[in-house]
Amino acid sequence: MQVLYRENQENREHKILSAQAAFSDESEGRASSTEADILRNDYQRDRDKIIHSKSFRRLSHKTQVFLAAEGDHFRTRLTHTLEVSQIARTIARALGLNEDLTEAISLGHDLGHTPFAHTGEDALALCLAKHRGIDVTSEEGKRLYCHNEQSVRVVEVIENSGKGLNLTAEVRDGILCHTGSQRAETFEGNIVALADRIAYVNHDLDDAIREGIIEESQLPSTTHQVLGQDHSSRIQTLVLDVVTTSAAQDEIMLSEVVWEAMMELRAFLFERVYQADIVLHEAKKAGRLVAALFDYYVEHIDKVPREYRAISGGDDLRAVTDYVASMTDRYAKGLYEDIFIPQSIQHS
Repeated sequence: MQVLYRENQENREHKILSAQAAFSDESEGRASSTEADILRNDYQRDRDKIIHSKSFRRLSHKTQVFLAAEGDHFRTRLTHTLEVSQIARTIARALGLNEDLTEAISLGHDLGHTPFAHTGEDALALCLAKHRGIDVTSEEGKRLYCHNEQSVRVVEVIENSGKGLNLTAEVRDGILCHTGSQRAETFEGNIVALADRIAYVNHDLDDAIREGIIEESQLPSTTHQVLGQDHSSRIQTLVLDVVTTSAAQDEIMLSEVVWEAMMELRAFLFERVYQADIVLHEAKKAGRLVAALFDYYVEHIDKVPREYRAISGGDDLRAVTDYVASMTDRYAKGLYEDIFIPQSIQHS
């Protein structure tokens, strides 16, 4: 049985991957140099660092969309991450791009997400605007908290007791650019950005149907005509279209007709699901909970764990933001009850 050492794997990349792939032995490197691994290339090491991080483990208890959903089959931030990874790896493999880099970016892209999905992200932005005296509707205000930037902060500063994970430049770039208008420097990073959208549009739809908020028959006609009649066929259509269109255009993209159909479905989700009464009702409660915790820790900065204060550079709002953003839904709920609900009521 042959052993494929790191050098063997790196040589194999140059033989089997596209010339446009990000080769692991040509990485821009890490902020701090490290000795090469015997078996794993740099992107494989990054993937493993992310998987073994505390932030990654916490994703299993962070909500995707439905804060009050009951049942074992609703997505969490972790299952979303795994679905993004699966979709992105399939696309990368089919296009002859670097699957290891794609996987590492996918697994790390949402490490900076707050508790309670995007509700927590919005609540933190509002809290920061209030305490910094900034108009939250301004361009500066809109960027007060962005989960992609926080994800980069997690891997560069917060993890490993403030030392960070020391990931390669390509992985950090892909994490930063997985959302927003800025494109990643690698094809692999751009695959993750598109796979993220493909994943959440389809699994949020699947969860909304399971929750009874909408029915399959209510979807836009183009969804069934262009994308497919069910969850599985829609994923297959989108992935195949990315592969064939990207190969023809030499850019990671969907064809115009499929892109427009997916955007129509996304707009439908924003109107009928994300703005549904049951979702908004729970979101308001979660937003108030996050705001209450934020304000409490600003007033009691000594109660913020020492590790977050140590890496804040003396910025108390930064320390509180890092701490609250790191919380899982259940941890945040538990803290709220301990701080704000009298013990006699909790145990009555």
